[in-house]
Amino acid sequence: MRQPFPILEFDPTRRAVVEPEEQIERTDIAEHCVICFFQEVLAQLVEQGRLRKVTSSKSEIGEHPFFELRVEDRRVTVFHPGIGAPLAVGLLEESIAKGCRTFIACGGAGVLKREIAAGHLVVPLAAVRDEGTSYHYMPPAREVQASGEAVQAIQRVLERHNVPYIVGKTWTTDAFYRETPDKVALRREEGCLTVEMEAAAFFAVARFRGVTFGQILYGGDDVSGDTWDTRYWNERASDREKLFWLAVEACLELQGERQ
Repeated sequence: MRQPFPILEFDPTRRAVVEPEEQIERTDIAEHCVICFFQEVLAQLVEQGRLRKVTSSKSEIGEHPFFELRVEDRRVTVFHPGIGAPLAVGLLEESIAKGCRTFIACGGAGVLKREIAAGHLVVPLAAVRDEGTSYHYMPPAREVQASGEAVQAIQRVLERHNVPYIVGKTWTTDAFYRETPDKVALRREEGCLTVEMEAAAFFAVARFRGVTFGQILYGGDDVSGDTWDTRYWNERASDREKLFWLAVEACLELQGERQ
């Protein structure tokens, strides 16, 4: 099992010393779940009374609430995953232990091609694993794929609403201050359209746990050149809210118990 580098020492043993389902009580939570990176969207929905807290997790940075959203006669779990693969995966694991089974995440990403306009939607088919978390859930490999069923559900919803989008790979990295021009060029050459911090880990956990997971990203800041262009990526409130509702609709497209 010992390898030249620890990150390559994948252990396929199913049970860990700290196993989520042994530590976290299953609760009455909707199996359809939207993971939303847009804190201001969630805050607004809470203020409007659309989101109701049903349970929570805790860490050293505080409480991580899980909300319930009602869409006609359907229930959807909603939560913010924090930033970065380790925290996001920890909360994903806990949501699975609580009872969630079908997931759509929505968030922003840096673009590796300038022609991808700010706000344009990208649906990742796969993620390049340039982070650490996924290597604890799958053997070492360059990429991990999103759930095909989830990708198809997202595409159906976007086409239903005539929302332009592109599909392709995303580059998942832990080190957003180390996205060098040469690294950007390398990732672009292998087909990556965007860069973010969680997708590869999300997809790996989904495969390990046997749940369905897809993601929708919107084009945010531009890291395709030698100079960073923020393009005011985090001030697109209207786009972010619309993306949340598209994610909700796509999640409810997925098979599961009617809630």
